[in-house]
Amino acid sequence: MTGDVASPLALFGAKLAGAVGGSVISIAYLLPKGRSEALARFLTGAVTGVVFGGPAGIALGDHLGLTGRIGAAELLLIGSAGASLSAWWALGALQRFAEGLWVRPARRAER
Repeated sequence: MTGDVASPLALFGAKLAGAVGGSVISIAYLLPKGRSEALARFLTGAVTGVVFGGPAGIALGDHLGLTGRIGAAELLLIGSAGASLSAWWALGALQRFAEGLWVRPARRAER
């Protein structure tokens, strides 16, 4: 299974499929507030998955012990989906942290 040679187009297709899949799962798992947020989340996930799919696939493959057991296309699919899915979660956590820096905490009513 690891001796197969995949064409660059097949590798890009696996990367794109993983990126789109991760974006769709991200949208389905945590519903967006509106269409613009859904589009932003989808595009952020898709671009992140395509750009960082290779390194993420290698890192996940090494961490899970999959290197040498599955082919390059599968590693790209896993890496792209993982990067795409985690991109929105990381940006959401960063946004909530940044909002907390400038928002005053609500005062509790004293009795």
